[in-house]
Amino acid sequence: MRIGELSARAGVSVRALRYYEEQGLLTSRRSASGQRHYTEDAVERVSFLQRMYTAGLSSRTIIELLPCVDAPSAETSDAALERMAEERDRLTDHIAELIRTRDALDGLMATNRAYRETLRAV
Repeated sequence: MRIGELSARAGVSVRALRYYEEQGLLTSRRSASGQRHYTEDAVERVSFLQRMYTAGLSSRTIIELLPCVDAPSAETSDAALERMAEERDRLTDHIAELIRTRDALDGLMATNRAYRETLRAV
């Protein structure tokens, strides 16, 4: 199938498909005129990539996980699980930092509200 059909069937933009190819996440064959042609499996592959992006993974991390998908084995599965655990830890740290930032903003807002009350009392 051509890129437009894959785009429609997978529910992603043509631009996203080109990006996936640039990153080495998706492959196509080229016709003599240079048009991309994909196999039927590409629809499932794009769906998988979308799930990985939705989980907050970068292209670089997804590439590290692909051996588990492309050549499943106990070794690649263990490596993928370890890499996903690292990403989960990274996200947990980021969430904690965001909570601290939000709490600091809450403190500033409380200070502002208290100051506004002093202005009203005058």
